[in-house]
Amino acid sequence: MSFSILANIAVMAGLLALLHRFQKQYMPFTRRVFIALGLGVGFGAALQFIYGASSPVVQESISWFNVVGSGYVALLKMIIMPLIMVSVLSAILKLKGAGSVGRISLWVLSLLMVTVIIAAAIGIGSALLFDLNAEAITAGSRETARAHHLLATMGKAEAISIPSMLLGLIPANPFLDMTGARSTSIIAVVIFSAFLGTAALDLARKKPDTFAAIESAVDTLHKLVMRMVTIVLRLTPFGILALMTRVVANSNVADIMQLIQFVMASYVALGLVFLVHLGMVMLAGGNPLTFLKKVLPTLSFAFSSRSSAGTMPLSIQTLTRSLGVSEGVANFAASFGTTIGQNGCAGIYPAMLAVMIAPTVGINPLDLGFIATLLVTIAIGSFGVAGVGGGATFAALIVLSALGLPVELAGLLISIEPLIDMGRTAINVSGAIATGFVSGRAMGEVDMNVFNSQDTVELDMEAVS
Repeated sequence: MSFSILANIAVMAGLLALLHRFQKQYMPFTRRVFIALGLGVGFGAALQFIYGASSPVVQESISWFNVVGSGYVALLKMIIMPLIMVSVLSAILKLKGAGSVGRISLWVLSLLMVTVIIAAAIGIGSALLFDLNAEAITAGSRETARAHHLLATMGKAEAISIPSMLLGLIPANPFLDMTGARSTSIIAVVIFSAFLGTAALDLARKKPDTFAAIESAVDTLHKLVMRMVTIVLRLTPFGILALMTRVVANSNVADIMQLIQFVMASYVALGLVFLVHLGMVMLAGGNPLTFLKKVLPTLSFAFSSRSSAGTMPLSIQTLTRSLGVSEGVANFAASFGTTIGQNGCAGIYPAMLAVMIAPTVGINPLDLGFIATLLVTIAIGSFGVAGVGGGATFAALIVLSALGLPVELAGLLISIEPLIDMGRTAINVSGAIATGFVSGRAMGEVDMNVFNSQDTVELDMEAVS
């Protein structure tokens, strides 16, 4: 190991130690998150300036930084299934009725579908405004390789049908789904937990003593899992530091500048969709500025990690502890929002790609028939992404193949994929959180005293002991 790599590791260790010192001094959680974000950007930029993005020194250093960054994401994924299962089960027992579960699901799914269509429409408008056209992009070796990969994967996307999507959600083997083996595992565990909760409620009427024992056991298990969640979430600033360092150090400025128009169009669309989310919160009776302040730490992690699933524990904590949403609504919104109706990956991205690629095959992207077909296809495809996994890539493949557009042209954007994916992931998470708040308000499941208070912004990391 060279001296340069050892020096880089030493700097990272020093920055981690600084964050740990801030934690020991009881610096607010939100402030530590943004300090970590800034330190990661600064350190990553310094590494790129000194060594260059493709330098072996940077790549080897990042492989060590990943022990912290990717390790933290892995810990978050570790707690997802236990958190979903006990939280949904506990929430159903508190709801005291299966009908409430149905209403929550209907509200959440309806809002996710509506917002993904709005996001797609905004993506179409942004692509037209910036006059995006795939014919103007030059394909390099990486883009060509990516195009071949997309073509090889297209068969899997074309095989998707609505019946197969729905069947894929059923937990035929719940123990397999608890391992996260399938792309639909999160929804499957929600469904399985809902069945367990409904069965327990049936026992409440027939065997109240047995139900009391179950309720006590679930409550104990819920407290244990939430303690584990709290321990993991305390590591968030450290994870963000390592993840942002990797993202910035690996960014190729030349590639970004070549495709800067698409980057700008994407972030304009993402910003407008975020304004839609704030508007939803305002219409539901919440202060959008308060909402913004409380969700920023979670969105910062989503931005740096590029993992909607990994952000889910943070999303649930934000909904319940900072926004006052009941656990039942929070868990359903975060779980469904991770895999269905993602505003960024399944809404904006495939819409922009379709508009950009359409002129290459002689289709007028301004044609109302084309736009209407695109919106319907995106709405259906956004539900189907959960059946195959792959996020934005599969959403794009589903839409492009359904419209008969050349999917290989999507490979032209591989150079800027990480940069755009950060924003898409943050908007996915924002959509899920906004959906949870609005659904909770519609059902009377939001404590507005918690939402309006200022002492819950820090996700209560230190208060839970």
